[in-house]
Amino acid sequence: MAHLDQIAYDLILDEVTPNSKVLDLGCGDGILLQRLQDLKGVVPYGVEISEDGVCQCVEKGLYCYQGDIDEGLADYKDNSFDYVILNQTLQITKRPSYVLNEMMRISKNAIVSFPNFGYFQTRLQLLLKGIMPKNMLLPYEWYETPNIHLLTIRDFQIFCEIHGYPVKREDHFSVTSSGTSRRIRALHNCFAQYGFFVLDGERYTRPVT
Repeated sequence: MAHLDQIAYDLILDEVTPNSKVLDLGCGDGILLQRLQDLKGVVPYGVEISEDGVCQCVEKGLYCYQGDIDEGLADYKDNSFDYVILNQTLQITKRPSYVLNEMMRISKNAIVSFPNFGYFQTRLQLLLKGIMPKNMLLPYEWYETPNIHLLTIRDFQIFCEIHGYPVKREDHFSVTSSGTSRRIRALHNCFAQYGFFVLDGERYTRPVT
């Protein structure tokens, strides 16, 4: 996971502009927020469900409150942040559609990354062995995995089209066993292990209710 974190973090650092106001959902130990603060001078905020993660963030001097993002982000007003990040967490949420809608409401830019269940090795394992895949991409047994909403890059593209979420950037990638990364330029849904999207909250028109 360390190699994956490094690659995803680099993509996020490349995307986020200096001095932005950033919220990281499921921020864990706060390492990403700390890097954004140190390297980009952002104003960092975090939400984390685990008490240990919150404590580690506080020890780093970061603002973080303990909360469940599946319960919503009602404490934040519309367009409160320049960036809201959901890094390798979407597939763990109980209400992904609701979480994404809240992200688009409170942010000018929503950054989303997740493991791509359409990756060809995952497809082959399921086809040839007939059991739920277990590999570097999905390292858990089916009965202990936190991943409850597996999806593919194409699934997310269709989801964005249906909900009218403008895609500002896609930058899908894979990680080798040695830890090196490569961006996948074509046939992303088959050859990329991870999806990376930036959604444009400023161009998103919320439906009238």
